[in-house]
Amino acid sequence: MSSFEQSFAKSLEQYAELVVRVGVNIQKGQDLLVTAPVETLEFTRLVVEKAYAAGANYVQVDLEDDTITRSRFEHGSDDSFDYYPAWKGDMMERFAEAGGATLTIKVPDPDLYNGIEATKVSRATKAAAEARKGYAKYTRNHEISWCLIKAPTKAWANKVFADIPEEDRIRVMWDTIFKMNRVDGGDAVQNWKEHLETLNKMSELLNQKNYKSLHYRAPGTDLKIELVNNHIWGGGGSENKQGVYTVANMPTEEVFTMPKRSGVNGYVSSTMPLNLNGQLVDQMRITFKDGQVVAYTAASGEEHLKNLFSTDEGARYLGEVALVPHHSPISNLNRIFYNTGIDENASCHLAVGSAYPFNMKDGTTMSNEELLKHECNVSLTHVDFMIGSAELDIDGELQDGTIEPLFRKGNWAF
Repeated sequence: MSSFEQSFAKSLEQYAELVVRVGVNIQKGQDLLVTAPVETLEFTRLVVEKAYAAGANYVQVDLEDDTITRSRFEHGSDDSFDYYPAWKGDMMERFAEAGGATLTIKVPDPDLYNGIEATKVSRATKAAAEARKGYAKYTRNHEISWCLIKAPTKAWANKVFADIPEEDRIRVMWDTIFKMNRVDGGDAVQNWKEHLETLNKMSELLNQKNYKSLHYRAPGTDLKIELVNNHIWGGGGSENKQGVYTVANMPTEEVFTMPKRSGVNGYVSSTMPLNLNGQLVDQMRITFKDGQVVAYTAASGEEHLKNLFSTDEGARYLGEVALVPHHSPISNLNRIFYNTGIDENASCHLAVGSAYPFNMKDGTTMSNEELLKHECNVSLTHVDFMIGSAELDIDGELQDGTIEPLFRKGNWAF
């Protein structure tokens, strides 16, 4: 084995150890469900090995294949797109109820649905969300351990690194994933402990500030967002209801909280393309009035945006406000990854759709009706879109009406 192969094998093992021990933080005797693209089988096997070594009781692996996924939309009957197996939704809910953990390698091909009628995809997405509502409650309320990670696939690497020789793209993508996950030298687990502490300190500072509202200004953006009463900033990782500390997204660079459902006014422009379930939407401009989306445009993929906002009533309201400095590790790579789980950690972003109840005091104890009464948005969907840039300024309004700079030229003002 060459020195390069030895180095790669060591990094791969560190990464698998990291996502098992820190990301999903598998506990002794716990079941684990791993969902992964078939192309990542070698890495998935390593994850399973590390999970059993950490004490997992049983690891179930569900492999996905883009060709099989697309085949449904090319050849399936029209009425099939409104269907999702109830038994699968029930299985996921029972799995969560029993305290299982989920680890998902999420890397949708940005061009997967090229040439496919957009409504077919949106109908299938909505049907799946309806069937999995019971399971989604467990993740939305952070009742179980769950983690989303990344690993290279050919289609994704070809899209992101089209400017380098094809034979090098998977290797470069692996190197990039290692780097953004702090698996590029030293002790990766210790690197993450220090990183999470930094994000937690920023969350604590923002919680002490207790802003009433945030005002965003940038080219194409003039947006005021009120924050819900008793909002809570989070970032990095947190304890779930089982008392287990997990990290839901790896990599992560954000701190985030809950907007007031009816308290969003103005307009905002996206600064990166959005990979919306394998459909690209670019150069969005969205206008809000009293919280609701009242107008929108996109240079490409506008029909996908229309279908997103038609998911349900809550899809037209914000559910998340997230802050990421422009000078941060992923942003400094100066590359678009066409993967929201990465791009959102290079940019300040917002999310339409469901809010996370744990971002509000006592939110996880409330019914959907109570959440809505307290101005927390409820929806079947949750879609982040990126709005940060080196030109973004954000002012924070304190409870006494004092205005202070929060971001200047895309970075923290304090």
